[in-house]
Amino acid sequence: MAGFRALAREVRNPRRHITARRTSLRKCLERFAPYGHRATWHHLCTRSGITPEDRRPDPLRLLTALEELEEARTLWLGYEADFAARRRQEKLLGIRQPSAVDDWHLRTWGGCDIIPCESPSIHPDDRLADVLRRLIAAMESGPGAACPVCVRPGLVWREDLDRYPSAGPVCADCGIVVPLPLLTTEALAAARRVVRMSRYATV
Repeated sequence: MAGFRALAREVRNPRRHITARRTSLRKCLERFAPYGHRATWHHLCTRSGITPEDRRPDPLRLLTALEELEEARTLWLGYEADFAARRRQEKLLGIRQPSAVDDWHLRTWGGCDIIPCESPSIHPDDRLADVLRRLIAAMESGPGAACPVCVRPGLVWREDLDRYPSAGPVCADCGIVVPLPLLTTEALAAARRVVRMSRYATV
């Protein structure tokens, strides 16, 4: 099975048919897809001007999408290298139990579903690397009261998510499922109240 870099070379290869190059870009998302496969694909298509169903996209647009994905992957792999070095040092100091943020991070190792989106068509508008920088900053600064990506407080608790986790706080603005360790207990309680109130309103 080809790795991310090999697939990226295939996307850039002008001698390959554009349909095959598009397929290689989709396969890159099996190795790195911060929002999940479908949402990351929709995000890249939206930002690069590709119609998601277009089997023969403009090559320059395809390369624009690949470059954004590579930029984000480089950033995330750098963070993971720093994370691994820190955990090794902590273990040498006798700190064996990872923190809640570290435990969550281990579940996203490699870069798939880092911050999944509830809907494939609703995701942050900014570049993937910018979004991941905000996420990393939130992980390093501790739990907050709002979405770590768009910094808006509109969080809604959902218990019918079709991915891992199956339940959690969803940002009503940018659509991400916010990792639990990045929110204060008060913010989580507020999100749960929103779902209870909405259910009461439909009775």
